[in-house]
Amino acid sequence: MKIARELYDQLIAHARAEAPNECCGMIASADGTAVRIFPAENTAASPLRYEIDGRQQLEILDAIEDGGHDLGAIYHSHTRTAPEPSQTDINLAFYPDSLYVIVGIANAEPDVRAWRIVDGAVSEAELIVE
Repeated sequence: MKIARELYDQLIAHARAEAPNECCGMIASADGTAVRIFPAENTAASPLRYEIDGRQQLEILDAIEDGGHDLGAIYHSHTRTAPEPSQTDINLAFYPDSLYVIVGIANAEPDVRAWRIVDGAVSEAELIVE
């Protein structure tokens, strides 16, 4: 997925603002390019996991569809570990057509990576910042 620097920076800012808890949200895309970030509330309020309220998730998905876009990715942050899917992330990956973007802020320099998770199989996906 391609993502503009401005949207990429929004992901990092959201992750830092929610620390020490994980942040979460969704990314709308068109033709493989991120077009809008939809920050969500982490109702788990936890540094170890994230959860988007079902009603808010539906509102975001409706807004993405109403805008004529696709759900390009679901994102969250890892505040203490590398931006690699945990077993919990893998178990809760219910959107095989979407990427899973993890914003790592454990170190001074953020590390943002994208993953494809399908039926428990994890592979890194390309995230191109333009």
